[in-house]
Amino acid sequence: MEKIYTRPNALNKSVSGYCPGCMHSTITKITAQVIDELGIGERTVCVLPVGCGTLGALYWNLDMVISAHGRAPAVATGVKRVSPDSVVFTYQGDGDLASIGLSEIMHAANRGENYTVLFINNSIYGMTGGQMAPTTLVGQKTTTTPGGRNPDTDGFPMKMAELIAQLTSPVYVARFAVNTPAYINKAKEGIRKAFQNQLDGKGFSLVEILSNCPTTWGMSPIDTLSYINDNTLAEFPLGVFKDREEEQS
Repeated sequence: MEKIYTRPNALNKSVSGYCPGCMHSTITKITAQVIDELGIGERTVCVLPVGCGTLGALYWNLDMVISAHGRAPAVATGVKRVSPDSVVFTYQGDGDLASIGLSEIMHAANRGENYTVLFINNSIYGMTGGQMAPTTLVGQKTTTTPGGRNPDTDGFPMKMAELIAQLTSPVYVARFAVNTPAYINKAKEGIRKAFQNQLDGKGFSLVEILSNCPTTWGMSPIDTLSYINDNTLAEFPLGVFKDREEEQS
């Protein structure tokens, strides 16, 4: 019998502890696939902050550094500078990157640090209790906005990809989703490009990936996929917001 799929070497042989239907599992898998396909597992370092993504320490078969909440970009800067031959990436949620770590990510991007950022945007704080995040949609209910996010008092969702793309130094900034098989394939290609940019010494790349949180959204996994199509994509359009290679061609 022909084998058509096998577990990536960059993944440990363990059962996922993510909530049923959480797309962190899918993103973890396609990231591992890209690392295997590029042949960089032995020299890749993942920097994780606090949040659901920290569970990646259990699942990726890679060197890991755990940082304080929001500080992954600063730690990744140190790792990459002292070990420039390492392939370094951060894996951060929206509460981590866009709120607690907003200053860290903006300055790392502005410096053009030569590493890769995977930004998982599920529009809510997942692990810490389902509070409103900077990317929570207008009208979306959370534990701190039980009546829905009100822009008059809470502001509007922050569009991090568009914001970072306005800086001069980043070389690649794009947003993808993982709520359909076609979107998953496109997200994988975006992750690959972001890693390849680092391998080529081009500089800072950020890939934002729209995901879900069935637990704190209070929905079934299937319903969250429809919610992304009907609501999240309207607020956070998919696309490439900066690609210096394309701009120069």
